[in-house]
Amino acid sequence: MAGSRSRRTVRLSRSLGLALTPKAQRYFDKRPYGPGEHGRAHRKQDSDYAVRLKEKQRLRAQYGIREAQLRRVFAEAKRESGLTGEALVELLEMRLDALVLRAGFARTIAQARQVVVHRHILVDGKIVDRPSFRVKPGQTVQVKPKSQTMVPFQVAAAGAHRDVLPAVPDYMKVELEKLRFELVRRPKRDEVPVTCDVQLVVEYYSR
Repeated sequence: MAGSRSRRTVRLSRSLGLALTPKAQRYFDKRPYGPGEHGRAHRKQDSDYAVRLKEKQRLRAQYGIREAQLRRVFAEAKRESGLTGEALVELLEMRLDALVLRAGFARTIAQARQVVVHRHILVDGKIVDRPSFRVKPGQTVQVKPKSQTMVPFQVAAAGAHRDVLPAVPDYMKVELEKLRFELVRRPKRDEVPVTCDVQLVVEYYSR
């Protein structure tokens, strides 16, 4: 099951032109073209719609969320002042699973979501098992004390995931050895380590 899921992620990474996991990055480095027997072939230029659709899919894949979830956050971003695309990424970045990944408690967004769902994470001292939970600036997130002795978290506390993750962004204060972090302030789009042309996503949903 895990192997099948891994293969699907690799294929998705190659079709989107974006490595979604460290394993996908290794495959992507070897075969930087689309999956399938025609992956190497020169493809006709994508339509404007296809370009916007692909960019939306890239954003969705990086946060590992469903279409309905992305649409809800987009609707919320539209109601905010300022640029909708930037607000969209900033709101997505405040998801609990995304921040657990940025902190280095997990190696992939799927692992981060699993950590949350399995009730290993406390927010201000209370268990939160919803990956979509939006962390507010000033809130403290940590691995539950009972869970900290588990091997995966000991590995994380030793910094084993940092080699495949971006540097910790400035909107977070992370104490990795204590498996704890604080969201210091709201993220800014240019600080968020996701690859996406947010204007194309806005255009996709505004069509």
